[in-house]
Amino acid sequence: MTVTDNEIVIAAPMDLVWEMTNDVASWPELFSEYSAAEILERDGDTVRFRLTLHPDENGQVWSWVSERTPDPVTRTVRARRIETGPFEYMNLFWEYAEADGGVRMRWRQEFTVRPELPFGDEAMADRLNTNTRREMARIKQLVEAAAQQPAGAR
Repeated sequence: MTVTDNEIVIAAPMDLVWEMTNDVASWPELFSEYSAAEILERDGDTVRFRLTLHPDENGQVWSWVSERTPDPVTRTVRARRIETGPFEYMNLFWEYAEADGGVRMRWRQEFTVRPELPFGDEAMADRLNTNTRREMARIKQLVEAAAQQPAGAR
């Protein structure tokens, strides 16, 4: 098992950070890498959805189904890929905590890459860390901008 663990502090109220980052249907606006997020099923707090990436440098479009269950009481989210693609498995844990100046948002990804692929866990961890840090910085910017807007304008 390989683990990536990244975090960022967002200068915005907890409820806004929680709401914006857990609204899966809006992820194509929040994340630069997603072209579509289709909600497939809801069961209580659990949502099953399909994410589609923008075409890669070779024109390939990647897509997969994931499932996530947010817990607003503990301010945590547990998620996993249903269609695992290059992974034997991929589990995700998101954690939100009050921090000086805002909310510390932490994403932990646990995975193993399929052994038949031409790259391994270390290369995938490097890619995930690069993408996660880029996306977190974007999300920080968008949520902080929303926090500056009057509540009715969001």
